[in-house]
Formats: sequence, C-alpha cells, structure tokens
Amino acid sequence: MTTAYAVVIPTLVHDTLADCLGALAAATGPPPREIVLVDDRPDPDPGKLAHPLSVLGDLRDRTTVLHGGGRGPAAARNSGLRAVASPWVAFLDDDAQVGPHWCEQLTQDLAAAGPDTAGVQGVITVPLPRHRRPTDRERETLARARARWGTVDMAYRTDALKQARGFDERFPRAHREDVDLALRLLDAGWGIRQGRRTTRHPVPPAGRWASLAAQRGHADDALMLRLHGPEWWHKAVAPRGRIRGHLAVTAAGAAACALAAAGRRTAALTAASLWAAGTAEFAWARIAPGPRTRDEVATLVVTSALIPPAASWYWLSGLWRHRGVPAWRVAAP
Repeated sequence: MTTAYAVVIPTLVHDTLADCLGALAAATGPPPREIVLVDDRPDPDPGKLAHPLSVLGDLRDRTTVLHGGGRGPAAARNSGLRAVASPWVAFLDDDAQVGPHWCEQLTQDLAAAGPDTAGVQGVITVPLPRHRRPTDRERETLARARARWGTVDMAYRTDALKQARGFDERFPRAHREDVDLALRLLDAGWGIRQGRRTTRHPVPPAGRWASLAAQRGHADDALMLRLHGPEWWHKAVAPRGRIRGHLAVTAAGAAACALAAAGRRTAALTAASLWAAGTAEFAWARIAPGPRTRDEVATLVVTSALIPPAASWYWLSGLWRHRGVPAWRVAAP
C-alpha cells in the first residue's frame, strides 16, 4: 500500500509519553505498520518505559524500542528512520496527542500527496486558557506550533528522507533541524504540503528560567546561516528574532562597564542608559501581551536582562564553531 506508514517518536520518557501513545492507540483508521520509539536518554531505565508501552494495547506487537544514546532528536529520528520499511514515516513528538481520527486522516493526507510531494504536515493545536491572556511560555509554544515543517507531527516519504540523508545531526537540540531538512528537500525539487489531520500539543511544563536556556538555539541559527545563507529566514517564513537587538544591548552593557572601569563617567552613563532602554523595551514587549501576574512580571524582568548576553554568546560562539561548514548544495542527479 502506498499509504502504509510507520510512526517514529524520539523520547526522553517524560510523563507525557503515555498520553502520546494512548492517543495513537485510540485513533481510528488504518493503524501504523510500525512504531519505533527511540529512547534518547543517555542511561535508559527500561522499567520507566514499561508503563507508557502498556497503553499501546494491540499496537505493542508492532512497536520497536531503540536506544539513541542521548545524541539529540535529529540523531534519534535518523535511528528510527533506518529501522522502518514503510513508504511513509510520520514523526511525532513525545508530548503530542494525535486527534481521535488521526490514523484515518493521515491516510487521506498521504493518499492525496502527489508523486513529487516529500512531506505532509499536520495541523497543530495548542490548548490555551480562556480566562486569561497567555503567558510568555504559552505564546512561544503557540508560535512553534504554527511554524512551517515542525516535526511535532510531520510525515515524510521514506525514500525522500533517505535520499536527503535524513536529519542533520549537527543540530543537537529540537531547534531548526526540521527547517534544515525541509529546505534541503525543497532545494532538491520536492514539495511539502499542509495536511488536514490534527494533533494537540499542550504547553510543556518548564522551569522559571526556561527562556534563558532556550537561547542555546541561537547557535543552531548560526549553523543555518552557514548552510543556507542569510535568506533562509525568508525561505522558511520564520521570524528573524531579536539577535541584532540583543547584540546591540549586550555591546552597550559591556561598553558601560569598560568605560566605568576606565574612569570615563559620562560616556559610561550614556552607554548604561542605552543598555537600560534596550532592556526595558525588551521586557515590556514580553510583559505587555501576558497576564501580568506578579510572578510572571518578575521572571520576565530578570530574564529580559539576562537573555541578550546569553543569546549573543551562543550566536557568536555558534558562528565561530561552524565557521568552516560549507554551504548546502543540491547534489547532482
């Protein structure tokens, strides 16, 4: 069957995995021919995986568990890809919950794909509270759900992926590796379309400083720049973000410290004023759309001061680390 498909789920075996597998097992329609779970914990504990697997029911006999070794989601998906034989492979995040008719809708999406279509993306919904405005974390999750080619729910032709050599494992995080793959497939002449199946992606739990840790993604943006050039933002219809502003604010803060140490008080005050103005504008841009609770405001004020230097560090270190990476070129037929 040309619409036969496998499902690959890279996972760190969070609590959300049971809900992910339970929704997949309950979905109506032709079931996946294969399910591959790639346990990407550096030191897997098989006992922790036993409960999520129990919710699969009859699908458990079709399920294979691989060990990814903690090399990141790109490498984990490649491990799953090498293990499947179906003509299509659907990638799901382990915190996604497919809709009640997902299997049927996926089969319809695949049947409608033309021979030059490499991938069909699912429609991602993010449940948000109705009684208040979304937090900064919730808005970020919604923006990711609306991004092109995200692997929260993405089905690809197995042959197309193998021709493209899968995901680039130089992307160690769940950031930009999906965009890189899609741009390579598009450059090779394939098409990627939007499907009709729906998948729910709840806002993942995160600590207070999650936005600060997320700045590591700027190193991946630097790799994208090396691979696909400065126009990759436009090709992916992706927001460029604030890296230029972060660099300017960080430079102003560093200049203020250096000038103060040199005894140039007036110049130091001018630089410090620029730093303060830039930091205040960034903080307000994050605070204004949200619920403005005391805890939310306090967190955003502190992280808005820390994010610019963190983002600048990861961006510049990424440019340096990937300075020798050649630009992506389409292979000759």
